[in-house]
Amino acid sequence: MKQIDEYVVRTLPGLQPGPPVEADADLLRALFAAQVQSRHLDLAARELQSRGHGHYTIGSAGHESDAALGLLSRVTDPALLHYRSGGLYAARAARAGRTDAIRAILLSLVSARRDPMSGGRHKVFGHPALHIIPQTSTIASHLPRAVGLGTALGIARALGRPTPWPEDAVVLCSLGDASVNHSTAVGALNAAAYLVHRGLDCPVLFVVEDNRWGISTASPPGWPDAMLRALPGLPYRVADGDDPIGLLEQTAAALDEVRASRRPGIMHLHTVRLGGHAGSDVEMAYRSRRSIEADLARDPLVATARALVSAGAMTGAETLAVYEQVRAAVAEEMDSVVGEPRLTTREAVVEPLTIPPLDAVAPQVDDGPRRTLAQAINATLAELLDEHGDVLVFGEDVGVKGGVYGVTRGLRKRFGGRRVFDTLLDEQTVLGTALGAALAGFLPIPEIQYLAYLHNAEDQLRGEAASLAFFSAGRYRNGMVVRIAGLAYQRGFGGHFHNDNSVAVLRDVPGLVVAVPSHPADAPGLLRACVELARRGRVCVFLEPIARYHTRDLLQDGDGGWTAPPETSAVIPVGEPAVHGSGRDAVLVTFGNGTFMSLRAAARLRERGIEVTVVDLRWVVPLAESRIAEVCAGYDRVLVVDETRHSAGVGEGVVAALVSAGHDGRIARVAGADSYIPLGPASATVLLSEDEIVRAVVDLVGDRPPPPGQSGRSMSLNQDSVT
Repeated sequence: MKQIDEYVVRTLPGLQPGPPVEADADLLRALFAAQVQSRHLDLAARELQSRGHGHYTIGSAGHESDAALGLLSRVTDPALLHYRSGGLYAARAARAGRTDAIRAILLSLVSARRDPMSGGRHKVFGHPALHIIPQTSTIASHLPRAVGLGTALGIARALGRPTPWPEDAVVLCSLGDASVNHSTAVGALNAAAYLVHRGLDCPVLFVVEDNRWGISTASPPGWPDAMLRALPGLPYRVADGDDPIGLLEQTAAALDEVRASRRPGIMHLHTVRLGGHAGSDVEMAYRSRRSIEADLARDPLVATARALVSAGAMTGAETLAVYEQVRAAVAEEMDSVVGEPRLTTREAVVEPLTIPPLDAVAPQVDDGPRRTLAQAINATLAELLDEHGDVLVFGEDVGVKGGVYGVTRGLRKRFGGRRVFDTLLDEQTVLGTALGAALAGFLPIPEIQYLAYLHNAEDQLRGEAASLAFFSAGRYRNGMVVRIAGLAYQRGFGGHFHNDNSVAVLRDVPGLVVAVPSHPADAPGLLRACVELARRGRVCVFLEPIARYHTRDLLQDGDGGWTAPPETSAVIPVGEPAVHGSGRDAVLVTFGNGTFMSLRAAARLRERGIEVTVVDLRWVVPLAESRIAEVCAGYDRVLVVDETRHSAGVGEGVVAALVSAGHDGRIARVAGADSYIPLGPASATVLLSEDEIVRAVVDLVGDRPPPPGQSGRSMSLNQDSVT
C-alpha cells in the first residue's frame, strides 16, 4: 500500500489538462472525495494492523469507481455490498449528509464496541441510516437475499403493503468477478433471469466489480463478460473504472433502467486490485512487476483527478491538497479510536443471538374431527395466514399441488398466489426469497421439501440468516420459520434423499432455533411459538417428521393415538418438553419418530413389568440443558433415544447436559447408525428400531415378570399424557 500511496502523491500534482471534457464538476468532485476517503481508510487499515490495533485488511483500493453507485443511487435504495465496495459506502454516507463515515469504518477496523453496525463483532459495510445491510460474503452468498428482496418488493407492491423503502426502490448488490463462478451466484442470477421470464418484479442491479483476480487465480480473459452477457432477459452494461465520465453515464442509465422496468440488470464494472487480496497476500509471488504497474496506471482515483483537471474544475495541486486533507482527517480519527472499548465478555459477544423467552399459552380445544400431524400443521398455517397479512408461505410444490404430502393443500386457493406460491426448484433461492422477504417486513414461512435438500443451501441459514443479527448487533434481523420435511422411517419413498436423519448441521448454527413436532397435539403450539420468535427476529426451523404426517394410530388399529382434536392459540415455550407417563423405572428422553417408537416401547415394557416415562424434547436447538436435567432428576436410569446418527446427532448433547448437571444415575443411549439410509427393507438395518429401545431399557433396568393380570398389548395409552 505504501507504493500505491507514493504513486498517487507523485502523480496528482503533475496532472495537466487534457482534451476538454464536458462533465458535471460537482459530481466529479463528490466522486473524487468518496474515492479518496475510501483509499485512506484502506491505508489506515494496514497502519492499524502494523500497530497491533487493527484486525482487517481486505481493502477497496482500485475498486473506488463503485463510488458512482453511491452517488447516483438513492440513500433509500437498499444495498448489499461486496467487501471491496468502500467507495460506494463513502459516497452514500456523503449523500446522506453524514459526517461520521470515517469514524464508523475505523471503529469497525479496531473491533470497537461503539462500531455503529456490528458493535465490534466484525468489519462490515453497513449502516441502518444508509440502508446498507451488512454482509460478510466472500462467495456471493448474499445474492439470493438480494433476489429475494427484489421479489419481496414486487410482492409488497402488488399487495399494497408498505416496506422500509419507497415503492420504486432499487436493490443494489455488488460482488467480485471470481464469485460469479460460485454456485450461489450462478443460482441467484439464474433466479433473477427466471423472474424476468415470468414477468415478475425483481428490481435488483447486480454490480460485478471485475479486477480479474480471485486471490491468486486470474479470471480467464473474457469469461466473466461471456457468462454475464448470456443471462437471458437481464440488460447488461459495461463501465470502466478509469473512465469516470463514462462510468457516471453508464451508472445513471443502469439505475434508471432497473427503477423504471422493475426488472433486474447487470453492470459489469472493470476495476483493478491494488495492494493484493489482503494484508498477508504477497502479489509478487504470482504476478509480474509489469502487471502490477499496469494496474497502478489504471488507478480510478487518479483517473477521476485527471478528469477534474481536464474539465477545468481543479488543478493537479488542488487534487493533491484534497488527498492530503483527507489523510489528516483519517489519521486524527485513527488515533482517537485506538483506545475505544471492545467487547470483553462472552455474554456481550453473543447477546444478539440470545433467544427471547416466550410465555406459555394454553390451547383452545374445539370440537371436530381429530387431526393428523399434517392436518394440524395445515390448519395452523391457515390460521396464521388468516390472522396476519404479512405471512407468506412458499417453496417447491407448496402452491398449486399443496405440497408433496398435502401439508399446504388448499392454502393457495384460499389466500391467493401472492401469499402462497411455488418457487423454482432451488433451495438457495427458496431461502434467499425468505431472507429478502423478512427484510421487507414480511414473515416468511418457506418450505424445504426434504431435509436432504437443505444441505446444498445450508449456508443461507448459517452464513446469511442466523448471522445477520450478530453482524449488525441486532440492528437488522430477518425472522423466519423454515419448514423442513425430514427425518427417516418413510415408507414407499426410499433412499437417502427422502429418508434423511442428518440433523447435526442445524445444531451447529449459532442462534438458530429448531423445533420438532412429534405429535399433532404439539404442532400448533410449536409452530405458533416459532412464528412469535420470528416476529422478534429469530430464525427458526420447524422440522416435521415425514413418517408421522398421516399416522393415526399408536398401539393398535383404530386407537387414534396419533391424532388430536382441533386446537388454536397454543404457544409452547422454547425448551419446554412434553412428559408422557409417570413410570419410575426409567425415563426415555427423545424427539420426533423417537417419541412414537418410545411410547410403543413403553407399552411393551409394561407387559414385562417395567414402567417408564417418555420425555419428548420438542425443541432440539437450543437444548434446554437445565430443563432436561430437572426432568430427569430422581430417575436412576436414563435412556437417550436418538433416531439421528450415532456420532452426529442430538443424543450426545442430551448426555452431555446430564453429565454436566451431575446426574448420579445410569445413562445409556441408542441411536441410528453412521450411515446413509439405503433403499427398501435394508433401511431397517441402520435405523433405530423399537426393539432396540426395548432391549436397551431391559439392559438398564433388568427383566421383570409382568404384573398379575397383565397380558397381551390391549392396554391403551393415556391420551391426556400425549396431548
